[in-house]
Amino acid sequence: MASNLPGSVRQFGVALRALLVFTAILGIVYPLVMTGVAQAVFHSNANGSIVKVNGKDVASDLIGQAYTMDTGKKDADGNAIMVAVPKWFQTRPSAVDYDGMGSSASQYGPNNPDLVKLIEQRRQDVAKLEGVDPSQVPPDAVTASGSGLDPAISPAYAALQVNRVARERGLSVDQVKQLVKENTKGRTLGFLGEPAVNVVTLNNALAALG
Repeated sequence: MASNLPGSVRQFGVALRALLVFTAILGIVYPLVMTGVAQAVFHSNANGSIVKVNGKDVASDLIGQAYTMDTGKKDADGNAIMVAVPKWFQTRPSAVDYDGMGSSASQYGPNNPDLVKLIEQRRQDVAKLEGVDPSQVPPDAVTASGSGLDPAISPAYAALQVNRVARERGLSVDQVKQLVKENTKGRTLGFLGEPAVNVVTLNNALAALG
């Protein structure tokens, strides 16, 4: 039986039904299916790759942390002066203090005098902490990642810190080297990127030793 409704009204009805169907499929069914698959297959990743200590959520292995302490002093700009805590592996600097709400780089160009000065100061600080010549300090020890949240460092920077961490914790160098090895991730698919050591999981492994 032919409809007596105007063509424009019929078209509106078709469009409305299509809207409701696709809203249900793409707005409800699809997200629920994807969430279910993620929870079943990639449970840890889907929940933020949370690191637990004694059953408590303490960090995410996707976001770096600062292993520093406040000296109680302030710099010329009124900012608290922080220093590395020797018993922990140190990660690379962050332009946003590892705040996930403000992921970004410093936006300084490589020849910016402020950045050059900051890098040199970091190089001297790392060299002093590790008891090595400044020329031995690797680039990732003094430069921030693009996101400012990277939890990983190069194997070279990790190796530079092994002796200090072992000494501060009363562990053997071999013990600490083994922990570094266990928390080192190789190249993606065997050829993409570079090997990296996750400082968050590495320090968590140290904490587990007491």
